[in-house]
Amino acid sequence: MARILVTDDAAFMRMQLKNIFQSLGHEVVGEAENGQVAIDLYNDLKPDLVTMDITMPEMNGVEAVKNIKANDPGATIVMCSAMGQQQMVLEAIQAGAKDFIVKPFDQDRIKQALEKIF
Repeated sequence: MARILVTDDAAFMRMQLKNIFQSLGHEVVGEAENGQVAIDLYNDLKPDLVTMDITMPEMNGVEAVKNIKANDPGATIVMCSAMGQQQMVLEAIQAGAKDFIVKPFDQDRIKQALEKIF
């Protein structure tokens, strides 16, 4: 079972991911609505996995990935993106994200991403 921090500016998306992770037997230990909150919660909670939306207010997901990876090179982060954000996904992967999941979320794809990571 992984301890997961879910990051998305849309509460509905966080709830959707939380429900999928819980149904797969994982624990969501925190939720963040932007990149800055994700960094703060990551430092407090030290989760096994962070899901990171790309487009968010205050600090986007790519900047948050760079910050988290600078402080903890071993951090495991999976990007969540809408279609058409390939360039930002590529930038996040180059910054150290392990995988990406395209919205709308599909439980089988999320399970596949988790199995690849753990």
